[in-house]
Amino acid sequence: GHALIDLMHRTSESAPKCGSRVLCRHPFQESKRAYVSPAKVEALFKLYWKDGKIQQDLPNLEEIRDRVTESLQTLRQDHKRNLNPTPYKVGVTDELYNFLHDLWLQNAPIGELF
Repeated sequence: GHALIDLMHRTSESAPKCGSRVLCRHPFQESKRAYVSPAKVEALFKLYWKDGKIQQDLPNLEEIRDRVTESLQTLRQDHKRNLNPTPYKVGVTDELYNFLHDLWLQNAPIGELF
């Protein structure tokens, strides 16, 4: 199979589970949303630095190169073509979507009509 979407979630949320349906939302367009049942779930975020301390060893250049090469193999060809590549989808969970939009509304200036 191929990578279908990257899904961002809050640290308070548990990661999606293989075979369990999860709602993926576009971060900014309310009507763009879809359910996905992942066949594979891979955590992409790794914490290397926290509170001024290294949390785990940094990968060397060869390990990074191998990881990128491996990762590129999971993408469909239409995402990698030079002419008119298909955009790769990145979604957010419903909880993260609501958090982002609440934060946005709390901090966005409110206009006044005269």
